[in-house]
Amino acid sequence: MTLFNGIAPFYIHERTAFVFGLTLLVVILVFLVLAATFLIILPGIRGRGRIYSFCRVILSLLVGVIIVVVNFTSDWEEGHVTVNTTYKAFSSEMITARVGLQIGLAGINVTLKGLPVNQLNETINYNENFLWKFELNYDEQSHKGFERGLPNPILYIAEKFTSKAPCLINVQYRFSGHYATAMMWVAFCAWIISNILFCMSTIVYGGYMTLVTSAFMIFGVISFATTRNVPRCIIQFGPTTLRTSLSVSFWLTLATALMCLLLGIVIIAMDHFMPEKLRAFFILNGEDDDEDEMTHGIINNYFNDDCIDTIILKDTKSSLKNKDFVVYT
Repeated sequence: MTLFNGIAPFYIHERTAFVFGLTLLVVILVFLVLAATFLIILPGIRGRGRIYSFCRVILSLLVGVIIVVVNFTSDWEEGHVTVNTTYKAFSSEMITARVGLQIGLAGINVTLKGLPVNQLNETINYNENFLWKFELNYDEQSHKGFERGLPNPILYIAEKFTSKAPCLINVQYRFSGHYATAMMWVAFCAWIISNILFCMSTIVYGGYMTLVTSAFMIFGVISFATTRNVPRCIIQFGPTTLRTSLSVSFWLTLATALMCLLLGIVIIAMDHFMPEKLRAFFILNGEDDDEDEMTHGIINNYFNDDCIDTIILKDTKSSLKNKDFVVYT
């Protein structure tokens, strides 16, 4: 690393953009394994129950993976802009690059990609995370970025979110992210309980827990949306301004919450108006029907014509012995 008056102004080796988060990958793989396991046992389910089970399990896994994954994504709010800007500290050399800012529940992600990627005899392709978790100090991470000699555009954006920045948006984003994360994990717990209740005979309570899942997801969305009420921090690159807007994870979470709300209402309504069809969808009346048919068959086989004549004759003899006479007029 080249030094200038004791300062490390830039990297001397090539860096490539971070492609996929390890935690995010693990979460997705876990749910894919669960889905694959279910698909293996699916052929063992007979009749229309196979279709019902497929719809229920796939929809349940979809909701679960969305609730968990959005806690680790960084695209709740994002913005991109193409700029002409300086690249290194203490240098007036300009580059043309695409700068991106993504804001998640746990921090921000800043990207810098040259147009073209190879400029100034270097590969300009950066992706840096700055987190504001309780165990991590955002200001320290930003300071370490200065020490490591990150490019000017990345340091400029990271500085906007420090606690000492004049924008004063660090506290709002940090606490909104913490509250939203808490709400999403409570929603995940409610989702697990609702699935347990759906496997029992108390389907309607599963519908109520689906509404609880939806409610906490909506609370999380509202918590993060409060950041839009704070004054916008101006991120200016010459004549170009980087502006952010609510992005994929935010809208996906909101859509999933509304879907859970609709499902909960439908389940509660069907339990009131069409309980038989609801139990058939959750495959909870199959055993009862088999028992009823078995009992009905046993009764039919036992109470045949000969048995009925024998029972009537015994009742008649018993009545005569007890001198119980019945007069019919």
